[in-house]
Amino acid sequence: MTVKSSSGFTLIEVLVTFLITSVGLLGLAALQINTMNSQFEAIQRAQMTAMVDDMAARIRMNPKAAEAGAYTEGLSEGVGGYYGTLTLLPDCSAPTAVRRDLCDWNRMIAGAARVSEGQNLASPLGARGCIESGRTSGSGEAVIRVSIAWQGMTKSITPSISCGSGQYGGENLRRIIYRDVAVR
Repeated sequence: MTVKSSSGFTLIEVLVTFLITSVGLLGLAALQINTMNSQFEAIQRAQMTAMVDDMAARIRMNPKAAEAGAYTEGLSEGVGGYYGTLTLLPDCSAPTAVRRDLCDWNRMIAGAARVSEGQNLASPLGARGCIESGRTSGSGEAVIRVSIAWQGMTKSITPSISCGSGQYGGENLRRIIYRDVAVR
């Protein structure tokens, strides 16, 4: 008797290969989702950094009003600009430079630059601006903290700054960017 050798794949081998390929593709899909979330958070962080730096520069350009407390007068925690909510305003032709600065900042945070069908396309998730003062530096300069809080996509460590506290479900979803501005 002679034994004939067979060639080709059995059904079991094909199924095992399909299973291994499927697990690999699922891993790639999970990696893609994590990458997209990280990219989205990086874009939001860059956007918030630009907004905080813009308001810090406005405060530095108006030191007398900043020292007098005009940028923090009547503000409550979590306010974008000097308004109680992040509603879009028709224009920012306020009578004073401080009010105009705060109105412009409010509109930036609310995403007023990109509105389509009543929805702000450029607004970060739940962004809230905060301006706090009261501290004095060692050299006698007034220190004003400009910060923005928003909701992140993945859990992280809880920020120590209070801006936006309690507004985003879990505190480990709250993100903060801030700058301390010293004026004299």
